[in-house]
Amino acid sequence: MSPQAPQPSAEHLAEPMRSRWSASVYDDAHRLGDAEVETLLRAAQWAPSAGNSQPWLVFVCVPGTANHDRLVATLSRGNSGWVPRASVVFVTAAHVRSGDEADAPAFSDYALYDVGQAAAHLTLQARAMGLHAHQFAGFDHDALADALGVPATHQLLTGIAVGVPGDPADVDERTAARDHRDRVRKPFGEWVRHGRWDEA
Repeated sequence: MSPQAPQPSAEHLAEPMRSRWSASVYDDAHRLGDAEVETLLRAAQWAPSAGNSQPWLVFVCVPGTANHDRLVATLSRGNSGWVPRASVVFVTAAHVRSGDEADAPAFSDYALYDVGQAAAHLTLQARAMGLHAHQFAGFDHDALADALGVPATHQLLTGIAVGVPGDPADVDERTAARDHRDRVRKPFGEWVRHGRWDEA
């Protein structure tokens, strides 16, 4: 188990939540089989959604494919050093508006919430498979949407890099240091309310 988990206050959580953390140093030689990728997508598929609307679309970006090249070309400077090393990257999109056609599929007002749940399910499934997942939003959303041909009915949201830990010596110091930062969370008093907003 990684020294990053469990953290204080997380020790009573069930697996794989207890040992989940967002790794940044990946083994760039590791690849997932088609069945493993499918299992991760199945986890997202079975996430709950409003009225079973399943308002998500997921782009699969495997190193060596056109989709991966499209993603890498749009990564922010901070993410360009570690995201390409992952075994696979999923890019999520939400169905946020209807098209102009008379028979265009309806969209859900809860699409963003539901896509978040699908992403969480995929992330936890990855951990259950002995993998690590790191979600990120540092890429040029407009450029990638254009490169992927995303229609106006959908909005690109995040990427999910999945893989196995690599050797910190293979990456720059800044990237390697990310995996050794203290993991902390806000205390309940900042985000839990049993009464009104102003009653912590």
